[in-house]
Amino acid sequence: MRQILFSGAIGLFLTLVGTPLLIKLLARKGYGQYIRDDGPRDHHSKRGTPTMGGIAFILATLIAYAATKIATSEQPSITGLLVLFLMAGMGLVGFLDDYIKIVRRRSLGLRAGAKMLGQFIVGVAFAILSLNFADKRDLTPASTHLSFTQDFAWSIGPVLFVLWALFMVLAMSNGVNLTDGLDGLATGASVMVFGAYVFIGVWQYGQTCADRATAGASCYEVRDPLEGAIVAAALMGALFGFLWWNTSPAKIFMGDTGSLALGGALAGLAIVSRTELLLAILGGLFVIITMSVVIQVGSFRLTGRRVFKMAPLQHHFELKGWSEVLVVVRFWIIQGICVIVGIGIFYGTWVADW
Repeated sequence: MRQILFSGAIGLFLTLVGTPLLIKLLARKGYGQYIRDDGPRDHHSKRGTPTMGGIAFILATLIAYAATKIATSEQPSITGLLVLFLMAGMGLVGFLDDYIKIVRRRSLGLRAGAKMLGQFIVGVAFAILSLNFADKRDLTPASTHLSFTQDFAWSIGPVLFVLWALFMVLAMSNGVNLTDGLDGLATGASVMVFGAYVFIGVWQYGQTCADRATAGASCYEVRDPLEGAIVAAALMGALFGFLWWNTSPAKIFMGDTGSLALGGALAGLAIVSRTELLLAILGGLFVIITMSVVIQVGSFRLTGRRVFKMAPLQHHFELKGWSEVLVVVRFWIIQGICVIVGIGIFYGTWVADW
């Protein structure tokens, strides 16, 4: 448990101290955010605010994990390293996208095909690697079984699993990306979900089948449950520190660098903790906002009418007259409810099966 406390504390310290240094560096180089002209008018004042802030919490998380292992003399686990690889890989794709936006001074960065290819390569590599590296119990970081709070009995096979894992990575990374439209919204929402995965990892570690004579519904067949909690704690701490500078009025934006990395990390944690379908509830705000875009686009193409004043959903409420802070706080409340319901379901299924 010391590892969880260490990783969270180190991540928090690094972003609290390191983010303002990154802000100065990005401002000096003129790496400011491009603001769309068709968005809410209040956002025009944000033009030029340093972006690519995701660099801060990505590096903080990687350093926090490494420092924790050194401080506790524990060996890194392949499970933790794979989730960090997925986070950093998606962050690299987002960084390239952000960099092109800044250099070319336009709202669109990488071409859609190139961006999708980068996400595809990272996602498929993670999925394939996660089906290898079996431990003494023959458990790999991921399994070919779909899962909710635990694996279902039937397997979908390695090929379908890779496609499923890729879908999860793309869906969550783009979901967080769509949510990242207001100061602190995606950061605060992500903190809550990573906090849930700290709880899930600790609970699974305490109820692991490795300590039981026989495996059953009352224990968890997860390769390295504590590793998921350590990575989630490092991310939660790093995001708390980043939120200090990212909350309204934001001094820095996470950019695609941060949003794609966070979505990848969430998908990775869900896969290695065997809570893949539960993620749709734990990350309910990301799902709602993504669906608002799907509904808006689908409605316009089919009927020529828009359901919302603007999509994603947070901008709809801004155009209705809600202040940015009001939207953020109320959306945080929605996300908090989603996390509470998700954890309740997770714990409730264990109690029911005991």
